[in-house]
Amino acid sequence: MKRNNLPLLKFFALLFMLPGLGGLVFSAMVSTDYLQNLPRSPAPEVERMVPRNIQGIVVYQTPQENQRLDIMEYSSVAIFLVGLVLGVVYLEKWSSVRQTEMDSDLLEESGA
Repeated sequence: MKRNNLPLLKFFALLFMLPGLGGLVFSAMVSTDYLQNLPRSPAPEVERMVPRNIQGIVVYQTPQENQRLDIMEYSSVAIFLVGLVLGVVYLEKWSSVRQTEMDSDLLEESGA
């Protein structure tokens, strides 16, 4: 891989990792809010019938709340993992470019 492409790869790794991490933090905040504000028993009159286990405590939410939080959590994890994989690829490529530079420097020194 060319040395010029490494900053671009690093940029995209961070571009995915940071929002993914932010989304995970935000979903944890929403879960904490649910834990504090949602009922601990089913409430059919307000359609809170879907159970969610948060830190060992079961709260009941609407199907829309459940779907919204699930999408938020799963998409944040997916985005973070894409960034993590790109970060690992970046580190591997950076390491191989660095090793190639060191090898060429050693060859120049031994040939001189």
